[in-house]
Formats: sequence, structure tokens, C-alpha cells
Amino acid sequence: MDAPAAALARPRPLARLGVVLLTVLTALAASVAVAGTASAHVTVSSGDATPGGFGKLTFRVPNESDTASTVGLRIQVPEESALASLRVQPVSGWTTTLTESRLSEPLDSHGEQVTTYVSVVEFRAEAGVGIAPGQFLEFSLSGGPFPDTDVLTFPAVQTYSDGTEAAWIEPTVEGQEEPERPAPVLALTAAAGTTAAASPEEAGHGHGAADGGDDTSGLALFLAILALFTGVAGVVLGYRAGRRTVSS
Repeated sequence: MDAPAAALARPRPLARLGVVLLTVLTALAASVAVAGTASAHVTVSSGDATPGGFGKLTFRVPNESDTASTVGLRIQVPEESALASLRVQPVSGWTTTLTESRLSEPLDSHGEQVTTYVSVVEFRAEAGVGIAPGQFLEFSLSGGPFPDTDVLTFPAVQTYSDGTEAAWIEPTVEGQEEPERPAPVLALTAAAGTTAAASPEEAGHGHGAADGGDDTSGLALFLAILALFTGVAGVVLGYRAGRRTVSS
């Protein structure tokens, strides 16, 4: 091969492998973004909520924005999840507003008929306060008696300092893929003292979202990193093979 031809042939292996490496890096970045998104769900959990009993509900709210702080959380209590008694645990720097609605059928509480219930609980951050990017905060409610059912759903809307909202209101249907923004779901325990799952994606890892993503996201990240190392090795081997081809 003459000198001009060798000069033209030399960059081709590196150019092709460079494209491969760029593709792998893009996949890695995408997997990290997907893992972050999947782990940002608003969830609800309880260690003592049982059908017919009283207990504490904890809403964990991670901030999924890179630029804005969470300044509001509005929790809806559907009538099928109504509690005759519901109280709020104060959060420093946040105000709370309770909205009551009339029940279509009264609830029995200690022999008394309850005709209204708390249907909306709203937490609002005071000026200069909020959940900053990369942080989370927990909001707790206490009440009962819980309905005689297996699961309760509490749609929630997360408000950001830039005016945008994340509506965690989509129902999770068994046997179907989890929606993009599922409503927080509480599984009532059969006996007190057993931790209830906050949502379907948390079944294998405690509180899930705020603790660091689900198993699927972790596997995707691992595979992307493995692909990255494979791509780097391919670049090195391709470069060496190219040099041998040019030299021969």
C-alpha cells in the first residue's frame, strides 16, 4: 500500500469504533437517567396500618427536578380510603391545610356516626423552604380506622418552585406495566408490626424510591457499564489491529 492510501485507511477503524463508543456512552447516560426517573416516585408506607385499626402513614417525597425545589404536596383521600379520624404530624417550615368532604355513607367511629372526612391534605413550604434537588422529605399522617380492604390509593400532586407539577395520580393495574406516574398505594398489613409496601415497585427494597432505585434500573445500569468497558476494549483492540493493517 502506498503512502497516500495508508494515510486514508488509517483513521477508518478508529472512526468506526469511535461511533460505537459514543453509542455506548449515550446508552449509559440514558440508563442513569431512567434509573433516576424510576426512583423518584412519591410513595406511602406504614408499619402498623391494619384493616379496622389505627396507624401512621408516611409519604416519602423525593425531588426529581434538577433545578427546582418541591414546595407543595397535595394528598387526596378518596372516599373509599376515608378515615373517620385523621391527624397531621407538623413539619418544620411547612404549613398544612385540611379540606373536608361529606360522605355518601356515614362512618362508624366508637359508636358515633361520622358524616364528613378529610378528603385533601395539603402541605405548603414557607418562603425560603422546600425540598432541594437531590433531597427528599417525609410527611406523616395518623388516623383510622382503616377500611376493611387490602390496599388503599392516595393520589398526590407534587408542586415545584418553578410552577410545574408532577401528578402522581395514575392507577396501577395488576398484570399491566406500571404507569409513568403511579398514585401512591398502601398495602394494609394482616397484623400490626408488619411493614406495608408503599407501592408495587418497592416490594423488594424497603422504601425503594428514596433509597436508591429498583432492581430493574440497577440491572440496566450494570449492563450499560459493562457495555462501556466492552466498547473501550474494542477501541483499543481495533486501534492495534488498524496499526498492524497499516504497517503490513
